Amino acid sequence: MSITVSGKGKTFHLSNNEISYIMTVLPNSQLGQVYFGKKIRERDDYSSFLEYRARPMASCVFDTDKNFSMEHIRQEYGVFGATDYRMPAAEVVQENGSRISEFTYSDYRIESGKPKLPGLPATYTEEDSEAETLVICLKDNLTGLDLELFYTIFAEGGIIARSARFTNCGGENLHLTSAMSLCLDLPDSDYDWIQLSGAWARERYPKERRLEQGIQSVGSLRGHSSHNHNPFVILKRPTADEFQGEAIGFSLVYSGNFLAQAEVDTYDTTRMLLGIHPEGFDWKLEPGEMFQTPEAVMVYTDRGLNHLSQTFHTLYRSRLARGYWRDRERPILLNNWEATYFDFTEEKLLSIARKGHDCGVELFVLDDGWFGKRNGEHAGLGDWFVNREKLPDGITGLSEKIEDLGMRFGLWIEPEMVNMDSDLYRAHPDWVICAPGRAMSHGRYQYVLDFSRKEVVDHIYGMLSKILSEAKISYIKWDMNRSITECFSAALPADRQGEVFHRYILGVYDLYERLTSEFPHVLFESCSSGGARFDPGMLYYAPQAWTSDDTDAVERVKIQYGTSYCYPISSMGSHVSVTPNHQLNRCTPLDTRANVAYFGTFGYELDLNVLTEEEQAEVVRQIAFMKEYRHLFQFGTFYRLKSPFDGNISAWMTVSADKTEAVVGWYRTLNGTNQPYSRLYLKGLDADAAYTVICEGEKSEYYGDELMNHGLITSDSSSGQRNESEPLRLDFDSRLYILKKIPDNQEHENER
Repeated sequence: MSITVSGKGKTFHLSNNEISYIMTVLPNSQLGQVYFGKKIRERDDYSSFLEYRARPMASCVFDTDKNFSMEHIRQEYGVFGATDYRMPAAEVVQENGSRISEFTYSDYRIESGKPKLPGLPATYTEEDSEAETLVICLKDNLTGLDLELFYTIFAEGGIIARSARFTNCGGENLHLTSAMSLCLDLPDSDYDWIQLSGAWARERYPKERRLEQGIQSVGSLRGHSSHNHNPFVILKRPTADEFQGEAIGFSLVYSGNFLAQAEVDTYDTTRMLLGIHPEGFDWKLEPGEMFQTPEAVMVYTDRGLNHLSQTFHTLYRSRLARGYWRDRERPILLNNWEATYFDFTEEKLLSIARKGHDCGVELFVLDDGWFGKRNGEHAGLGDWFVNREKLPDGITGLSEKIEDLGMRFGLWIEPEMVNMDSDLYRAHPDWVICAPGRAMSHGRYQYVLDFSRKEVVDHIYGMLSKILSEAKISYIKWDMNRSITECFSAALPADRQGEVFHRYILGVYDLYERLTSEFPHVLFESCSSGGARFDPGMLYYAPQAWTSDDTDAVERVKIQYGTSYCYPISSMGSHVSVTPNHQLNRCTPLDTRANVAYFGTFGYELDLNVLTEEEQAEVVRQIAFMKEYRHLFQFGTFYRLKSPFDGNISAWMTVSADKTEAVVGWYRTLNGTNQPYSRLYLKGLDADAAYTVICEGEKSEYYGDELMNHGLITSDSSSGQRNESEPLRLDFDSRLYILKKIPDNQEHENER
């Protein structure tokens, strides 16, 4: 890993064993993009990499040079209006209404490690040797606006973390109406674009299409990252697939409104932008004030999409998630929501918990309905004090009783919301985000508290801190079930209303920071109607997230498969729920529900008392199995093998770091008859090692190279006429294959 400066201090080369990122100061003193990709050699002069050409209708910077137009030059942080006609990375409005900026080079500095971003989540280092950071200092001389561009290169992986910081060093008020975290101009457009899109109960489905001339984008204007589009996209070469080829992943460490955009001009160059969505954004910078953008993370690979994902997994699992639970196996939990919804008593909860303990559950979670007058969706949110009619001994008493059973206790909260029917709303109706003179729309009969106001965050913090201090709480599920509408804050002046969306997210981060710092041993799980805020910003505070409200096993294969393009398995909340499933009314086998949920944090969302004795015995076996293998599931190297979006069969696997163990998940949606033979090509094994393969009680032995090149045979009775002695296969079928490396000194069956 190194950052070298050449060309009389005007050319910068960031590199490690995998990548190079090169930029240079252009003849007009702006910053140009030279190269980003696979590592290339050092040289003193990269001027031959730059291309200039006179083109018709180009507007030129210099009177005597028709070749130099910013429209046709790749830049590091492009701005509109001074010979560049592409969408800008930044737009600044002066007091006279001008929107023209010119950020020219002034200085640079190199820092060991990685600096923190004030008030924002970001990747980090634990030792300075893990990364190096280059800060390029630019200045708009007319307005006195300073712009610092931050580039961190990590020692391992094809990773560049980027952000921008604006400081008003001039004498007039300025307004930032666009401030992207990342701008990358690429020399061609020969890419396929992959986004993760969907809606409630079908989040983060991969959608792929060719880049074309014009603008392609995804984003959110809902006040949160949303079910609809995730702040993550991939540009991959058309020939790349899961196991080979070039790709670049772009991920925004942010939980609010975002824009991910690729603009291809008619000369087939591509500008990638990623950051806060400029629609509705207007940040006032008075003299001396600063604005920091969220962090954007770029990952380059030439080894396919699985390698790209694994790089993100490692980074986000170990250098974005923080704290006590970052590297620890997650407890197996039982949540009461789909078992009782709002209709419960303390004794009902304890009966569910007792059965859970008997089966091996480690954490009992009380979901919505424990506070205020909360017996349905219409009332109670904002009143974070216990409902004594349901829980006569309070949360403190219930938590002690759960701990006496030998389990930990967890609690659901939704701190950002309020119902009109609540003591909080009656006392502070102005604390709700709403526009003067406009009707107030609701979502689920609730309204969004104005977290852009410190006094609101302080009040909610005081209530939650009291609960966490008084009761034995080991886990918090933090929900958020409402997008922001009528965005307006009663506490901000007219010229700062464009700041509300971002200030709201800063308030959410502030509350998370205070609670996680004060209660470091509490495991926080983020949630937003399931997966509406499954983003890197949340992972900084909560190392796992409720992946989707859809708990159907078949749908979860698709949701968790898509989520894995960016996010580690240890971040995916995954539960076994009741059948018929409450979202789809589908019945799936209990073993299939578990075989999907293992590839996540794992838990149950049902009343185990209503299961048959046979089913309860199976749950005991499932929990014992997960306890044995959960470190492998949650922290192993994950591979996608067959996509559920491409056919009837899907598969994935996780491999231990030392390649001594692996678990393969195989899933078939619909059964068939007289089907072709089938096999699965495994990945990540030790080619020279022998493995015992265990599936449904049967054992066999193969070498790693055989399993990866010849493949694991998965044919069953559906591939011909069924023999009565064979197991009966059904729809929504699944299997786990357990691989264990055979010690070198042990005799192998296949060598006898």
